[in-house]
Amino acid sequence: MTASSRGPAERPARVLTKTLSGGVRKTVLPSGLRIVTEAIPTTRSASIGVWVNVGSRDETAVMSGASHFLEHLLFKGTQKRTALDISAEIEAVGGETNAFTTKEYTCYYARVLDADLPLAVDVLCDAVANSILDPADVETERGVILEEIAMHEDEPGDEVHDVFSESIFGPETALGRLISGTAASISPMTRSQINGFYRRRYIAPRIVIAAAGNLDHATVVRLVRKALAGTPLDSAPATPEAHRPATKRVRTRSAQTAVRNRDTEQAHIVLGGVGIGRLDERRFSLGVLNNVLGGGMSSRLFQEIREKRGLAYSVYSYGSQYAEAGLFGIYAGCAPGKVDEVLDLIRAELAAVAANGVTPEEIARGKGMVKGSYVLGLEDTGSRMSRLAKSELLYGDLMSVDELLARVDRVSLDEVNALATDLLTQPMSLAVVGPFDESAFPAR
Repeated sequence: MTASSRGPAERPARVLTKTLSGGVRKTVLPSGLRIVTEAIPTTRSASIGVWVNVGSRDETAVMSGASHFLEHLLFKGTQKRTALDISAEIEAVGGETNAFTTKEYTCYYARVLDADLPLAVDVLCDAVANSILDPADVETERGVILEEIAMHEDEPGDEVHDVFSESIFGPETALGRLISGTAASISPMTRSQINGFYRRRYIAPRIVIAAAGNLDHATVVRLVRKALAGTPLDSAPATPEAHRPATKRVRTRSAQTAVRNRDTEQAHIVLGGVGIGRLDERRFSLGVLNNVLGGGMSSRLFQEIREKRGLAYSVYSYGSQYAEAGLFGIYAGCAPGKVDEVLDLIRAELAAVAANGVTPEEIARGKGMVKGSYVLGLEDTGSRMSRLAKSELLYGDLMSVDELLARVDRVSLDEVNALATDLLTQPMSLAVVGPFDESAFPAR
C-alpha cells in the first residue's frame, strides 16, 4: 500500500520494525513516516535521503511548479539554521547535499562520512520539517527559478522531451506540464500559496527516510525521531490524505505533432506514444525491448542511424513510467536537413520490430544490459539509498537483487514481441525543436 492511499485509521499506534531482504530494515513511526536502511559495513560513508511523495503531478494549473519552488526554498533557512548554516555544516565535514523534484516525488539528500551521519540526519530533517519560507527568500528564489526556466529553454535537447510529454498527456494534465512550471505560473505565486502547499502536502505518511552505508538501523531511527520531535512531522495528520488522481492510458488518442521553432544548428526530435505504468508487470519486458531498440551502441537504432549512416550523434529509445501511466519514445539529434531521413529510418525500424519481432540473440543481449546496468548502478551508497526509497515510496515492496535478476531472466521472447506489437503499432506522436514550422511535418 502506498503512502497516498493509507488513511489515518491504518496508521500504526506504535513503532513497528521489521527486517526485509538483504539486511534491509524498515521502521514505521506512529506518525506514519517510514524509515528504511541498509547496513553496508564495508564502506566508510553513508547516504541519507528524505523522500516526499509529492511532485508536479500533484499540482493544479495555478500551482504549477510549486513542488520545485518549494524544493529550492527548504534549503533557505529554518528556525535553527540559516541557508549558509545548512550548506556550511555539511561541507565542513566534506559532505554534499542537494535535492531534486520529479513529477511524482521530491528528494532531499546528503552523503557524508559514516561518523557524520547524525549531522546529516539533523540538517535534512530540520530543513524539510522546519523551513520558515521567509518572504525575502521567496522573491530571491523566484528570480532563480525564472532564470532556470529560461536556461532550460536554451537547451533544445532537453526541451524536446517536455514537448513530447505534453503531446502525449496533454497540456491540461499535470503529467503534461513542466516540473518547473512556467514564467506565467511562477511569477504570481505567493508565499502564502507555497506555504499552504507545503503544510498540506509534506505530512508524515507521505515521507520515506532512506539511508545506506556504514550505519545501525536503530541508531538512525533514534536520530530521526530526535530531529523531528515537536515538528509537524512528529504526528499523523488529522484528516485523510487525498488520493493522487489517476491518468488513464488512452489508446485511441490520435497522433499529435508539436513543433517549437528555435534557431538551432541541430534539430531535436522525439517520436513515440503512450507507454505503460510503473506497476505493469510488463515493465521487465519493456526494459529488454528498450535495450534492443535503442538502449546502447549495439541497439538497432544506434547501429542503423549512427554507425551505418552517420546521420546523428545521439539516438536512443527510452520509457518513462508513472502510476497508471507512461510514455515510450525515440530521440535523435541531427542536422535539420536530415530530419526526414532519420524519421523514415526510425519509423521503418519500429514497423519491422512490430511486424517481425526481435531475435533470441537480441533478447539475451537486452537481458544482459538490464541486469548489468542494475547491478553496476548499486556500487555506491547513494544509489543503494535511492533504491530503498523508490521501492518503498513507489512500489510498496523491495525486491532483492537476486529476485530482480531472476525476474528479468524470466522475460520471454513472446512477451517482448507482444509488447512491441502493443506499443509500436499505436498512433505515434512527434515532437520537434529546431528551425521549423509545424507545416514542415504533415500528419502521417
